[in-house]
Amino acid sequence: MPELRPSWRLSFGVAAVLLVVFVSGTLVVRRRPDTRLAVVTAFSREFALIMSLLGLWQLVGAAVRTRVDGAMERGRAIHALETAWHLPSERWMQSVVDTVPGLMGAANAFYAFAHLNGMAIFVLWLWWRHRDVYPRARLVIICSTLACLVVQTVPVAPPRLLSEFGFVDTALRDGSSVYGPFGSGMANQLGAMPSVHVCWAVIVGWYVWRAAPRPWRVIGPLHTVLTVLVVVVTANHWWLDGVVAAGFVVLVAAAPTVVRPVPEDRTRRSSRPLRTTRR
Repeated sequence: MPELRPSWRLSFGVAAVLLVVFVSGTLVVRRRPDTRLAVVTAFSREFALIMSLLGLWQLVGAAVRTRVDGAMERGRAIHALETAWHLPSERWMQSVVDTVPGLMGAANAFYAFAHLNGMAIFVLWLWWRHRDVYPRARLVIICSTLACLVVQTVPVAPPRLLSEFGFVDTALRDGSSVYGPFGSGMANQLGAMPSVHVCWAVIVGWYVWRAAPRPWRVIGPLHTVLTVLVVVVTANHWWLDGVVAAGFVVLVAAAPTVVRPVPEDRTRRSSRPLRTTRR
């Protein structure tokens, strides 16, 4: 499996293109209202913001990757704290999953592809189908992710880099690592605390449960649970990485909205075309 090497330059470049589309489309729509163009314009605005946030995450990761001092010691401290609190052993869970043929490979594939792709599908679905919920969800995504990024500026080693405790980098062993050998990959390997994987999975779980029709709403919490289990058994995160990330989401979601979300363009699918009023 080829390594996934997203670049902050690519993310910011895509955001810039979307921003140009948004500005150009806005100017045209003001002169000649058109439903389809208005949808494209609204889409460009929203996903320019999302791609900018992704680029910022990647940029922070690139900065942290070059600072390894103290990262291993902080990872060991988290391990000691979890042991003192009698949290379930990540190493034991990894060893159990690794004995089931194909299960660890599925976990590594989920880790590699469900994070960004899952968030992209979720945001598209929520923006397209639930425009009333989207502004608040967008604010929660932005604020909780930024909170995670601030903490991630302090490098912390994930379990898979601490083989002294028996952890195994199963993705690297099986040739499916999105990181590559330590120090060689473009992705941030020392941003374990807190887990953005868990942060986004909790957001997806909550809003899918809240907005999706009853037969499908269980997909959200299922995605959350699978993500938490996967990041642990693949030794990419400690339990506490997920606890802190989930805590940020809860705090942001529960806090009163200090900054009002930007009102959404009313460009939902409709059989009625936009028409100008003539007097």
